[in-house]
Amino acid sequence: MLTGISAFVFTILAVLPLASNVFGAPAEIPPCTVIHQRKEWRSLCSAQRRHYINAVYCLQRLPAVPAFPGAKTRYDDFQALHINLSDGVHTVGQFLPWHRRFLGVYVPALRVQCGYYGGNPYWDFTKDIGDAVRFVRSPLFVPSTGFGGTGVGEDGIVVDGPFAYMYLSFGIGPTSGYHFLTRVFDFTMFQYLSPDYFGYVMEQLTFEAFRIVLEGVPITESPKVHDAGHRLIGGDMGDTYSGPGDPLFYVHHANLDRIWWNWQTAAPSRLFDISGRSTVDPPYQNVSLVFPLEMGVLAPLLPIRKVMDILHGDSLCYQYV
Repeated sequence: MLTGISAFVFTILAVLPLASNVFGAPAEIPPCTVIHQRKEWRSLCSAQRRHYINAVYCLQRLPAVPAFPGAKTRYDDFQALHINLSDGVHTVGQFLPWHRRFLGVYVPALRVQCGYYGGNPYWDFTKDIGDAVRFVRSPLFVPSTGFGGTGVGEDGIVVDGPFAYMYLSFGIGPTSGYHFLTRVFDFTMFQYLSPDYFGYVMEQLTFEAFRIVLEGVPITESPKVHDAGHRLIGGDMGDTYSGPGDPLFYVHHANLDRIWWNWQTAAPSRLFDISGRSTVDPPYQNVSLVFPLEMGVLAPLLPIRKVMDILHGDSLCYQYV
């Protein structure tokens, strides 16, 4: 496992385990003054797609911060952080807030350091699943204006698109391992990503039920939206630890964040609804709105309550269109 990240700091409210906390909007968090639009990939014009990909490409060529052993680029920094904290941000109550914050740190890096001016796009895979031929022809995988397609050969190395033969410093898994980016599409995952199942996800009445049917294995016996999306792409993207090595990670998790935001705004009581265990191993305590989201040296600690409303505060400020 990587080193260089400070240990988690846990601040827990004295509430019952797995109880839900519902609060009104904190008065000290002002509304955003500038709101970026997060659009579905296929709704972007060719120039906008290339602009985003060029920014990712830029981040992969900037030097890493001196914090993560083995990291060579700024892009590596984000994968290293995810690997190092992965065991503490999956199958727990902070899974969705942490990944919202993670993207909320990644996208400003694209803007500030690489001149990107848009919102992070998302990938609505319900528009592509159902037929393997249609899937591989998705605008997301077009080599000239997309991310390239599935890998080839025994190792599944990506050989087309802007990230062809892209070197990764970490993975597959929680260790360092210099290798080419890999993908191995798994069409059996279609069954877990149908529009009907999305309807079931959105019908959940509590955050606890919602996050479980969204996240999936090992909380559930079969894959759900989160892990099925990862496994559908496979290769580096299919690994819990090193998934951010594939740039598709960020459009996938933007979509998961969109689904969560749609659930949050479907009822007034849901906006600040948070619950779930704070650790994978016992003794379990309940996650609350004051639970800190760790970003290592990449960004300051933020309490969960500051990422619950994407239209307030200065750390997020985007909307899905």
